[in-house]
Amino acid sequence: MPDFPSPDLIEDLLGLAPDSAIGALRRQRPEALRHAEGAYRELLLPPDPGGLSLAERAALARHVAEREGDAALAAHFAGLAPTPDPSPRRDALLAYAEKVAMQPEATAKADIDGLAALGLTSRDIVAATQLIAFVPYQTRLLAGLRALMQEKAA
Repeated sequence: MPDFPSPDLIEDLLGLAPDSAIGALRRQRPEALRHAEGAYRELLLPPDPGGLSLAERAALARHVAEREGDAALAAHFAGLAPTPDPSPRRDALLAYAEKVAMQPEATAKADIDGLAALGLTSRDIVAATQLIAFVPYQTRLLAGLRALMQEKAA
């Protein structure tokens, strides 16, 4: 039995019942389901967010979801925490997200040093980087499941 609420975030966003055909299909790989939901909770809602606040995490995730074109996921992230006020730190995090997502090969030590100069620890920077990489996975998963749902409806 999974150690997370059912439905999970993905099912909630899709309005998918856990006992539906697609919900049952997802449960054939319980470890994948558990790890995806666990990663979401650890990256977005950790019990100890460290120096990367829940609001900053939500803003980063929202930014990436918007860039990936998933309005439902972006709206979910927007509802997790108030958007931080514009600041050099927030702007640097969003710029870092763009660079990691769009030009990962150009990301350099100077980018990391810039975030550290704004008060982010190594742990915070790793969490931000993981989050930036995780949201596109969520958008691809949602897109695939939406396609399956449309196919089943046709």
